[in-house]
Amino acid sequence: MANQIKITLVRGLSRTLPKQRGTIKALGLGKVGSSVVRENNPVFQGMVRTVSHLVKVEEV
Repeated sequence: MANQIKITLVRGLSRTLPKQRGTIKALGLGKVGSSVVRENNPVFQGMVRTVSHLVKVEEV
């Protein structure tokens, strides 16, 4: 099995920039507490870096 990461939204999207909201939506996250499992590659690492203050990342 490939190297994967679990991304969980831990903070709300109020007072965030439109670019950050778009990144959260592109990751597949919606409400606070929602989680997704994604491939650990440079594309998703960059997206997570953009919204690092809003999400929690765990290795699966």
